[in-house]
Amino acid sequence: MMRGRAILAAAALSLAGLAACGPQTVAQAERSCMDDARLAIHPRTEVALGIGSGGRSAVGISTSLSSDYLTGRDPADVFDRCVLRRSGELPTRPLAAQPGWRG
Repeated sequence: MMRGRAILAAAALSLAGLAACGPQTVAQAERSCMDDARLAIHPRTEVALGIGSGGRSAVGISTSLSSDYLTGRDPADVFDRCVLRRSGELPTRPLAAQPGWRG
């Protein structure tokens, strides 16, 4: 009997966790999909330099490359599809009219 309750409790927690992962609002999706659209234009590279105690130095390089960039997809199309996928709705305005967009 205890095992059945433990299984039911675990299932309830799992369902509660899935409910929290529901769709985003359109505004949230528009903000988060801007990165996908930017990555469709060009890769993003970050370089980090640091000096630690004792004079030790560190260098780090990170590059983000999307398949949308490699296939030459239109950033506006990438943006629209991303917003639709995340929110279930189309964007309220096109990519070119989004605040902060510099394509």
